[in-house]
Amino acid sequence: MRGRWHQRLVAGHFLAAAAAAVPLLVLATLGSRPVDLTPEAHFWPVVIAGGTAAFVAIGLTAAGIRGRDGRVILLGTAFSTTTALLMVHGFATPGVVVEGMNGVIAMAGGLSLPVGAGLLALTAIPGLRRPKRIAPLLILQGVLAAGVLTLGAAALAFPTIVPVVPKAGSAPAVALLVFGIGCLLVLAHRAVRTHTLTHRPADLLVVAGCAWLGVALFAQLWMGPGNVAFYGGHALEIGGIALIGIPTVLDLARVGASRPLVGDLTAVELVAAEEAYLGTRIRALLELLADRDTSTEEHTRRVALLAARVAEELKLPACLRRDLAVGGLLHDVGKLSIPLEILQKPGPLDDGEFAEIRRHPNAGRKLLDELGGFPETVHRLVSDHHERLDGTGYPNGIKGDELPIETRILAVCDVYDALVSDRVYRVAWTPERALALLQAESGTGYDPAVVSALERVVTPIDDGPSWVAGLAAPARRPAADRAAFRRA
Repeated sequence: MRGRWHQRLVAGHFLAAAAAAVPLLVLATLGSRPVDLTPEAHFWPVVIAGGTAAFVAIGLTAAGIRGRDGRVILLGTAFSTTTALLMVHGFATPGVVVEGMNGVIAMAGGLSLPVGAGLLALTAIPGLRRPKRIAPLLILQGVLAAGVLTLGAAALAFPTIVPVVPKAGSAPAVALLVFGIGCLLVLAHRAVRTHTLTHRPADLLVVAGCAWLGVALFAQLWMGPGNVAFYGGHALEIGGIALIGIPTVLDLARVGASRPLVGDLTAVELVAAEEAYLGTRIRALLELLADRDTSTEEHTRRVALLAARVAEELKLPACLRRDLAVGGLLHDVGKLSIPLEILQKPGPLDDGEFAEIRRHPNAGRKLLDELGGFPETVHRLVSDHHERLDGTGYPNGIKGDELPIETRILAVCDVYDALVSDRVYRVAWTPERALALLQAESGTGYDPAVVSALERVVTPIDDGPSWVAGLAAPARRPAADRAAFRRA
């Protein structure tokens, strides 16, 4: 499983290299050829790129304000600052607004992508996720954009006061190039990591966009103006902004943040917004469960969230965390075939009814087989989540090393949530009592490392709320403990 995770990471980084390799090869062979185009041929593409960045900046900033998310606001700052520099670069085109070559076009063009990429790279700062105040971030965005435009306007009014820097291939240009490429590599790596959790093609667009922007930087800062590389780099710049902007806007519409750029998506968030990250098929199956038995659907969501938390506590690979999130959401999908009078029976089950309940793991796997497209890990989670380390589980009596870590996690989380939740046939246990039972069977039925991780996840910190708050604490004889989760 760890190998599959590394394969996806390697494949994502290979995509970035491939997206950069083809244009780099073209620029290396043809880039030095001189090109004589009209000033408008430079002006309009740059203005279009700036307009695209401005549109994304407005959307990101608005989404950040609504969600009070400092990371999203900083994303908006990155795009707005890039917009301002691109606009100054475009309006400095000789022969459009100003006459003759000037330093403004070189300086604004050289700074636009490195500055934007640097601001984007800062969005991973943890304190920006839920800052106490967002006003300073908004002020920073306004000051940067207004400052760039004001200085640009002053420089355009007196273009001779700005030297033509950085000159292509000079030490400052190389320093900017290295800085910008480094920041873009950080962003591309974040997008690849996000893709390992979501499997969304749109996240890989960000990887390709970062690669194109890197090539555009190379053309601007190494090969200089007036050639194929210069104008080809501008085309790649427009394309790169579009490739980054498309999934950004899609994420804004769905979940209010750009996950491939921020790169901090968790398995818990996959479960919380399953349609956006895991696809419509999983959403449809959950709706079927909800329509048939609300209690079962709510249980599957809680188990998936808890299993995702435990997987992150154990620092499992991203692909495994994704599979566990999907398997957690679907682990009881086989109960669609169980008669409602058994699922919702308020009293104890007889042997025949319990035998019917025991069918749901295999029924769930059969349904996934018929639907197709789910990883084998998810199939195993659905069919094996009632197995136990000592072989006393069902339906196949699998035991010991035959049970992988993800199945052990789901088994523990499934029992825990069943115990601490109200059921039609009994009231909920307290979290402390549920943990005590799991600890008593740790090493026999349940994996000790998983039980310990679960305890760390659900135990309140500094008098905070427990995983399941406000549940009744009924008095019950210890002898009834084992029977209490017979129908989990």
